[in-house]
Amino acid sequence: MSVNRPVNPWSWRNVGLGMLPFADAATAELPLGRMFRLALFQLTVGMAAVLLIGTLNRVMIVELNLPAWLVALMISLPLLFAPFRMLIGHRSDHHRSVLGWKRVPYIWFGTLLQFGGLAIMPFALILLSGDSHGPPIVGQAGAALAFLMAGAGVHMTQTAGLALATDLAPASVRPKVVALLCLMLLVGTVIAAVGFGFLLSPFSEVRLVQVTQGAAALTLVLNSVALWKQEARDPNRGATATPQPRFSEAWTAYLRTGRAVRRLLAIGLGTVAFSMQDVLLEPYGGRVLHLPVGVTTLLTALLAVGGAAGLALAARQLNRGADPYRVAGFGATAGIAAFLSVIFAAPTGSPALFALGVALVGFGAGLFAHGTLTASMNMAESDATGLALGVWGAVQALAAGLAIAAGGLIGDGVAFLASSGRLGSVLATPATGFTAVYLFELVLLFATLVALGPLARFGAPAPLGVAVGVRPVGAGPINNVSA
Repeated sequence: MSVNRPVNPWSWRNVGLGMLPFADAATAELPLGRMFRLALFQLTVGMAAVLLIGTLNRVMIVELNLPAWLVALMISLPLLFAPFRMLIGHRSDHHRSVLGWKRVPYIWFGTLLQFGGLAIMPFALILLSGDSHGPPIVGQAGAALAFLMAGAGVHMTQTAGLALATDLAPASVRPKVVALLCLMLLVGTVIAAVGFGFLLSPFSEVRLVQVTQGAAALTLVLNSVALWKQEARDPNRGATATPQPRFSEAWTAYLRTGRAVRRLLAIGLGTVAFSMQDVLLEPYGGRVLHLPVGVTTLLTALLAVGGAAGLALAARQLNRGADPYRVAGFGATAGIAAFLSVIFAAPTGSPALFALGVALVGFGAGLFAHGTLTASMNMAESDATGLALGVWGAVQALAAGLAIAAGGLIGDGVAFLASSGRLGSVLATPATGFTAVYLFELVLLFATLVALGPLARFGAPAPLGVAVGVRPVGAGPINNVSA
């Protein structure tokens, strides 16, 4: 005898794939599983960034007793490859492959460079520390090569990977795909920061070798899984005799698109404004607000939570037809409120106000990054997508690297003047150097709003290779967009 029981609508058995995050971004062309698998390359990019800028930075200075100037030089080497992102994007747009691929070869060779750099990194650092019988020049050359290879691999993989995501995602869901890619970068950063800290405690040189080479192997595995059956093969691509446009011609065409210089200026100014504080927030909390180490280490998680919230809101608004430049402008406005909160946390002695400011920094940065990246993805169809995304990546990477260096120099310089009494007794406080950097970031955010204003007012220009009159993503409903 069976009993008919009423169906509970809240039962876990009735929860389908539609309840999963980013499920509404899935389409017939790019299903949910395939989309998440493609985003795995962003995990390895975040992992490499934490390893190069965070973990190895501390290990080289503290455990290996290397001079700070040499460490700064090594970390800055990957920036030398950042301008080549434009060339990589252009080449991937028109690559001729016997196998019929155009994005996959660049992602794969970028992965190999990333793997090779991380694989030889720990041995080069051991030689560099002097704990060997080899000459120091060998360790210096090996470390420089390792950092350069890993940085070049990150730039190549991310540029071609973003271009492949643009090729695969229909125009109507690109904002949500962008949000997923940016969120996976944040997830990779947080997981790597926590994981490396756990695995390297207690520290030993053998453990450093194991962790770094494990990261290299994981990079190879995750990127291989991300690439599997993503880009369709086109045998005609390798057989065509159509001449490829030169980079100079493509670059000239890009600059001729509406307000290209202003667009790049806005991306650069905003990135600098949000990046100068990267190495200052934790010292600010410790020296000025006297927060313990355990509390200041939570700032990375707080930044990530704010960034995820900004990405989610940006994806929601862009999917409803919001202009990506307006979204980026809202991010800059949130950044202004964020740095004001951080600045006033010192005179008020309020850790809560400081925590609010840190969360708002991540929130504004998420809005700004999503808006500018979506605008770049909307710039071009398949024949210029890589170039547009390469330009965005090059400007963003260079601006972030220079901003971090400038933030440290400005903060230390002003702090020295304040501590020596040259700025007066009122400013002879630990907060003066930090506050100078935050005020400079406020000025840059206002300049970013000035640069974004005309772009948001007149809307995004027509993509390269697309007839004027076809509305880009973010300008309204999209129906039958074609090249």
